[in-house]
Amino acid sequence: MSFLKNLFGRKKSPKEVIQKEFTPEEYEIHGEQKQEGLEYVLEKMHDSVGHAIIPFSVGGAVDMYYFPNGIEGTGFATMELINPDGTGPIPNRTGTYELVAFTRLPLMVSDDERHPFSPIERRICGIFTTIGFYSFEAKLEPLETAEIPQDEEEPNTCLIFDEWKPDGKEFRIGDSKHGLLLVMEVFRDEMEYAMKNGGSKLIEKLKEKGHYPYSDLNRKSVLE
Repeated sequence: MSFLKNLFGRKKSPKEVIQKEFTPEEYEIHGEQKQEGLEYVLEKMHDSVGHAIIPFSVGGAVDMYYFPNGIEGTGFATMELINPDGTGPIPNRTGTYELVAFTRLPLMVSDDERHPFSPIERRICGIFTTIGFYSFEAKLEPLETAEIPQDEEEPNTCLIFDEWKPDGKEFRIGDSKHGLLLVMEVFRDEMEYAMKNGGSKLIEKLKEKGHYPYSDLNRKSVLE
């Protein structure tokens, strides 16, 4: 299990980790190839992008990319972790990777924070940002768990990771194979069950109850 407490102190930005400078043309070609790879796995990406005010590369939040045409609901993905030369997060067994998450809610592009989609989109953005920074400092493997501290009044965020490879579809950027790491928010008792019995056991229970791969917590724990 990863307890991401160190992220509330000094954290490395991706810019500090990158050892090579890339040209705008390299970033453009890489971005186009990355989108093609994501759309192969997640279906067509929505035209809207949730841009961060401060870029992730210098310590801000990740940009949010939306995929409403795959499974029921909306998929979210990052596009800022893997660099044009294939480096990025500390490689796990899938290699370097981008992050994905899902909600059952349909995509709603709106500035209305009262809409149910807005809170979970912002929550996933925060989780992606924290996990994104941490991925450059520690190896995060599918079926592992993680816990993100919150403010004193709020319970910590409990997560489990999995490889996202629906129907065996591999995520590729051009000719290079990479991974998609599913980040799924779960209840504390579910996370602790995974820590004791293994992440695959919890994933099985989530699938049996029809909750996988969604991060929505307007449900009961699969252990009740």
